[in-house]
Amino acid sequence: MTTTVTPTTTLFVKMILDRWYASILNCDTLLNAVSDETLQKEIAPGKNRGIYLLGHLIAVHDDLLVLLDMGPKLYPELNEPFIKSPDKTVKELPTAQELRSFWTKQSEAIKQKFDNLKPEEWFEKHTAVSTEDFEREPHRNKLNIVVTRTSHLQYHLGQLQLLK
Repeated sequence: MTTTVTPTTTLFVKMILDRWYASILNCDTLLNAVSDETLQKEIAPGKNRGIYLLGHLIAVHDDLLVLLDMGPKLYPELNEPFIKSPDKTVKELPTAQELRSFWTKQSEAIKQKFDNLKPEEWFEKHTAVSTEDFEREPHRNKLNIVVTRTSHLQYHLGQLQLLK
């Protein structure tokens, strides 16, 4: 399936990417407002800590690179402690300072890759969908992955707000 570039196509891509970038900026602002010590606290009694949520977001955004066929993960070592394992079950985690650095570098790398994609390329299939399934379900495209990851980011950003 080939998408023709129209003003509407370009507008849809811009709307979704604007929301993504605004969500990243909101997370940056929050991270700049909380200390490393605060990130060690649980969001609520018995719930995930802020540091775990930050590592989780980085690990999920790493998967985004693979799903969008934009290259390998930047931090594959974060998959085990932040996706496969629940909080407080892994003894050694990166420090809050390391995770903050990973977040910044990853956000910059993703922005660069996003900025290099043409509007019509956002409507191509992502790597987790087969060609046959994509023909039947063209909404399973790269842009839709950004929509779902933006929602995911917003969900955890709401949790992180509870640390303030």
